Amino acid sequence: MFTGIVQDIGRVQAIEPCGGDVRLTIAVERLELGRIAVGESICVEGCCLTATGVQGKTFAADVSRETLTLTTLGELKPGSAVNLEPSLRAGDPLGGHLVSGHVDGVARVTGRAGDARSLRLIIEAPAPLARYIARKGSVAVNGVSLTINDVEGPSFGVNLIPFTQTVTTLGSLEAGTRVNLEVDPIARYVERLISMLDR
Repeated sequence: MFTGIVQDIGRVQAIEPCGGDVRLTIAVERLELGRIAVGESICVEGCCLTATGVQGKTFAADVSRETLTLTTLGELKPGSAVNLEPSLRAGDPLGGHLVSGHVDGVARVTGRAGDARSLRLIIEAPAPLARYIARKGSVAVNGVSLTINDVEGPSFGVNLIPFTQTVTTLGSLEAGTRVNLEVDPIARYVERLISMLDR
């Protein structure tokens, strides 16, 4: 479990094919890898991955074919910047919202514009996920917890304050870029509850 509060921007150091899957090696700058044991989870661009090796300022993680197909991780190249967040520990602050790291779908940035000191992004969600997007609700984009400012059809708008632009990869997103999207799990639970009550 994560909060969507990115703690570091890592860089893909190597991508190694392994029996149909791939093994990523990611270099970190600020993340304290000494606190992360092999087998623990790290959120990489919104995807929950298992650290299979930790050495110095790098960690390795295996990525399955399913994850490569259903997320943007299959588009990574050596040198790609990635948002990183270690898993929550008991007593850690919940600064964003609860994020599982299980990507629901790939969305697309359709607009980018300045908004005072903020950056305004318009993102189009896949049609099956649009019903979970609500004004002033929460969403995770590439692992970053964001507040939804407005919704129009399958598209929604978010504002990135200067701090978010600096400490995540979102400030470099351009129109046309694909992003990992995880909707607020509370919306899914509410939908399930309503469907059970209607029976």
